[in-house]
Amino acid sequence: MGKRERDDGEGEREREEREANAHVGKFLPSQIRNKCKRSEAYAKVKNEKKKAKKQKIKLRDQAEKEALELGNVPPPRKIPRTIENTREADETVAQADDEELQAEECADEFSQYFAHEITPKVIITTSQQNSVATRKFCADLLTVIPNCHYYKRGTYNLKQIVKYAINREFTSIIVINENRKEPNGMLVVNLPEGPTAHFKLSSVVLSKKIKGHGKASRHQPELILNNFTTRLGHRVGRMFASLFPQDPNFRGRRAVTFHNQRDFIFFRHHRYIFESKEIKEKKEKPNKVDPKAVKEKKRQPKEQVIARLQCGPRFTLKMQSLQHGTFDTKYGEYEWLHKPDMDTSRRRFFL
Repeated sequence: MGKRERDDGEGEREREEREANAHVGKFLPSQIRNKCKRSEAYAKVKNEKKKAKKQKIKLRDQAEKEALELGNVPPPRKIPRTIENTREADETVAQADDEELQAEECADEFSQYFAHEITPKVIITTSQQNSVATRKFCADLLTVIPNCHYYKRGTYNLKQIVKYAINREFTSIIVINENRKEPNGMLVVNLPEGPTAHFKLSSVVLSKKIKGHGKASRHQPELILNNFTTRLGHRVGRMFASLFPQDPNFRGRRAVTFHNQRDFIFFRHHRYIFESKEIKEKKEKPNKVDPKAVKEKKRQPKEQVIARLQCGPRFTLKMQSLQHGTFDTKYGEYEWLHKPDMDTSRRRFFL
């Protein structure tokens, strides 16, 4: 009797929920207990939403087309809400007419590189215990950065390497750290006065692992820095720029990109070429083949497009700290240090 009463109670509850949702006109898939039926109902709801979205886009495009044909201004499209355009307000976002920032950049540690007074000369090394994967990654970096030299780490500590590099007139040091025989960190030290930046390294793909990869030429690459909008971002972007000569050879059609998105810095290395491509226009097929129409097809206008070829390597960086001066874990002062309590909001960015 107790079991039957409990079953009757559950049935009454389900009936009440159905009645409560009756005015909505739809029964939620999450209320279905059977797994197979629930997944079928969810797939059906998802398919209906997809069809409704396609129909909405079709009606929007049709309204725009009609407005253009009548000579009217088409209705403005809605801007989708993303994490980027709803980010928290930041006072340190740099403005184009910020005279204070321009004055700081004219007198900072990287100003001589942009004034063509210093030519970058870079050392790449690894941690004291390094694996084959880390050495292969360093070999790929040598093909990206011009005037770059690889030195075995040996038993030397980083302070000894900094002194050696300053005496040999090197301008930067890049140290690749590893964990479990995979590269997982990058330290960039600007010489002789700093600063020192530490990055978490992830998603490393070597050149040979990229399908259809190209071979890098010896031309000086063009440098592209995207979305470094804050004062800290400007400083980090200028640090990356100081690794490359500021006189790119455009004949080589070679580009190196540091793209910042949500404080993740994506690195890509491409070669590109300009090609002419025919513009295809959608036309209704005539019932009979017209020779004049065939001639018009042959004389279709052409547009210039850019074909890209990825050379590699590719990887992702996440900044952990920016330190004044050269590497010093004991007495060094930090300009910026990532802490766990900074990650309380998904819409707060620092670069």
